Amino acid sequence: MPNDSMDEARSISRPLRIALAGNPNCGKTTVFNGYTGAKQHVGNYPGVTVDRKEGFIEVDKREITLVDLPGTYSLTAYSMEEIVARRELSSKNVHAVINVVEASALERNLLLTVQMLEMGIPVVLACNMMDEAAKGGISLDLEALSKALSIPVHPMTARTGEGLSEALNSAIAVADKGTNEPLRLHYGNDIDSALHQMEEIIKKASLLADAYHPYYVALKLIERDTDMASEVQNADPECAKKLRAICDETFEHVRATLGTNMENVITDHRYGFIRSVLGNGVVKRDPTRDRLAVSDKLDSILTHMFFGPLIMLLVLYAMYQFTIEIGAYPQGWVEDGLAALGDLVGESMSEGSLKSLIVDGIINGVGGVLSFVPLIVIMFSLLSFLEDCGYMARMAYMMDRVFRMFGLHGASVMPYCVAGGIAGGCAIPGAMATRTLRSRKEKLATLLTLPYMTCGAKWPVFLLLSTAFFGTEDAAKVMFCMTLIGWAMALLVARFLRSTVVKGDPTPFVMELPPYRFPTLFSVLMHCWERAWMYIKKAGTVLLAISVILWAMMKFPELPEDRSAQLEEAITLAQKAVDELPENAKEEDKEKALDALYDAQNTLSEEELAYSLAGRLGKGIEPIMAPLGFDWRTNISLVAGVAAKEAVVGTLGTAWSLGEIEDAEDEEATKSLSDRLKEAPNWSKATAISLMLFVLLYSPCFVALVVIKQEAGGWKWLFFSVVFNTILAYGVAFVGYHIGLAFWPE
Repeated sequence: MPNDSMDEARSISRPLRIALAGNPNCGKTTVFNGYTGAKQHVGNYPGVTVDRKEGFIEVDKREITLVDLPGTYSLTAYSMEEIVARRELSSKNVHAVINVVEASALERNLLLTVQMLEMGIPVVLACNMMDEAAKGGISLDLEALSKALSIPVHPMTARTGEGLSEALNSAIAVADKGTNEPLRLHYGNDIDSALHQMEEIIKKASLLADAYHPYYVALKLIERDTDMASEVQNADPECAKKLRAICDETFEHVRATLGTNMENVITDHRYGFIRSVLGNGVVKRDPTRDRLAVSDKLDSILTHMFFGPLIMLLVLYAMYQFTIEIGAYPQGWVEDGLAALGDLVGESMSEGSLKSLIVDGIINGVGGVLSFVPLIVIMFSLLSFLEDCGYMARMAYMMDRVFRMFGLHGASVMPYCVAGGIAGGCAIPGAMATRTLRSRKEKLATLLTLPYMTCGAKWPVFLLLSTAFFGTEDAAKVMFCMTLIGWAMALLVARFLRSTVVKGDPTPFVMELPPYRFPTLFSVLMHCWERAWMYIKKAGTVLLAISVILWAMMKFPELPEDRSAQLEEAITLAQKAVDELPENAKEEDKEKALDALYDAQNTLSEEELAYSLAGRLGKGIEPIMAPLGFDWRTNISLVAGVAAKEAVVGTLGTAWSLGEIEDAEDEEATKSLSDRLKEAPNWSKATAISLMLFVLLYSPCFVALVVIKQEAGGWKWLFFSVVFNTILAYGVAFVGYHIGLAFWPE
């Protein structure tokens, strides 16, 4: 008996892992932030780019790990979010689940709840947004709901923190009790009989016993869940064969007698159970009040067939204008700080390769990217606001009308938006988001065209060139045009692909629009910090490594000694001519002597860069790129951009640092990269337009290419993306350059 008490005490004091699960837009992230605050760790699940969020808290000196699962409507393996959520729940590391549901949309939200109960997981139901439900005339009998589902149910308003502690304490209590028996719904005599037969086979074979209850394995197999079927096949092929035979027989019987597929039957019975639970006075509505009145009135304008898209364009333009106008101030402070750091480090170090590496390679390379962090932070804040308030879902809804004309699915909107359709995204998670598309043809068309979006990696390039050549006043217009061009090219190429390489009919699109909500400041700031920190980490890791490699390529091999000595002698003679000038020398003579000195110094710097490995590569492809207005320095940056698009700016910064004189008395040494480019003789507005168009459309970055290959399922699509996109970029940039020359002759 004492041993039993000790075991129980150890069990109760053990660290717990509690998951937060729920539908998209149910307020789950607000709940997670309310529990964990800043004590969060954001990463990715192994092998995928789905966000993995964990928070660490203590309750009565007990360690609790909170896991924020990806938002999902079910646990059926259609999307990567659903697969990740289910595998996390089946890992045996999760001791309980707080299922966050929207109080005013219980019928839709409870489908996920029922599926978790069928797994046998201890669940606590948190009815969030109770304040909104009350305003909409909806009242809930939570005690009756708890009794009907046989689980704890708590009211919650996460925005204000109400109900958070109660739900967490309840989750700790059910976690200590251990696993539950799975919920067993009645699916009809034929299906129930098959499930019982399969459960016995699974139990006898101990099939996947470490992950799932036997009943749940049988249920997912009868649903034709491909992910579960794969797990069973890998675990026990012989047993899988027996189970598959029962499934096939039951499936054929259901199709013959009911004229539908098994998935529909299962889903209908689940919703039938949910309606029976909610129909016994659990939900009461005031018929005189419309809970969606405000959202409906707003949608009558914001999603209007004509005014909706116009308002959407104005919102996007306002975001650019606000970001550039306000962000110019902190960006200038960062640039000044980096310039001062470069001067300080340069003055404290003796001349040599180490100084060049730190100042030219790292500070000017990575620093050129970091200077855009203030602008990225502002843009991410605006994006988070639009996402949390519900407007981004409306943008997807409106864009579906257009997408159908180009052979795409409405669900393609979100991968495009994630990839940078609203500037600031990334092609990598955008490519992963195509897993929600069931049609392979639509998925391929989306996957191959989403790299045209203005992702956050391209932003520094566009910001640098638009502000340098078009001024702060017109930079927002240029950025806005780049976004529109990216969308237009994506749709046009998608139409081309759907008519040639990936022919097929488009599938229908169904979407539920969440009600508008005013997001909390904390939630917006958390989203902004997560994305900005990922950008900064990339600059400090991937881009740092790229900057060092590119610096070495631009520094070595060094000029032959005889040529270097010849150029050094020319500099010495020019310096001597400046030193020997009399004090009363004419200004014209002084300028002539100084120009000769600067020309001699520039000749040495440029020849050193041109002789390097990167310089030779840039010079080698210069004849091909010259029709686009690109010089060899620009060519070097474009090659670096295949590794990471942010590297284009960093490489230009390094190239112009190594290829320009660094004389303490010369203003040129303290000028920013934008000033250097603007004053360079081979740069113009037409060149800037050409480069922006080329960067917008040419080969995706290396990591994005790897993800595209994984998602498309073959190397041929990786090579297609590199070759086709680069050829397309060349053609568009060529046209853009010559149109630019017509408007702004050099």
